[in-house]
Amino acid sequence: MKKLLSLFLLSAAGLLAQPATVDLGSRGQVTLYFAEGWRAAMTDMGGQATVNVTPTGDANANCTLLITTPEQDRFDTKARLKLRVEADGRPVAEGSVEGKAIGREFSLTAGFGFYCNFTDAEMKGKPPEKGNYKVMSSGKIRLAPDVMIDVTIMADDFKGQAYQQLLGAIEGMEYKRR
Repeated sequence: MKKLLSLFLLSAAGLLAQPATVDLGSRGQVTLYFAEGWRAAMTDMGGQATVNVTPTGDANANCTLLITTPEQDRFDTKARLKLRVEADGRPVAEGSVEGKAIGREFSLTAGFGFYCNFTDAEMKGKPPEKGNYKVMSSGKIRLAPDVMIDVTIMADDFKGQAYQQLLGAIEGMEYKRR
């Protein structure tokens, strides 16, 4: 039932969503759908694309996606990718409330990926401060053997609307191979 409700909400959000498409040439294209109130700025430099997502309103959150096209597939299994995400998260985990990087699986329509959640120990219990974030999720998505995405989401609360909208846009992205 919970999964059905999530699919319904994702479909409903798609009706109001603003698409952002990243063309990867012969490797395909990635389309993300952002709820109203978000702006995506894209840059393409030397075989990698960056998508910076910022709010147009008062939300205190942002998201960065770094899309790369590696020549070698180093993360061909979920286990390898999860280990990499957790290893990359260890330095951040040391200063977090969690104290450990624990990989969580993205619920994706294409490929597979993992992310770790971190809460800033210095910000816990303090009021929100624009541009300062209490929580962060950091991870990687393997859309295809030659398409990887590094993901960072920062916000004030994992359960907050801003964070959930960004996570929903990532999990609802579409990938089309050419």
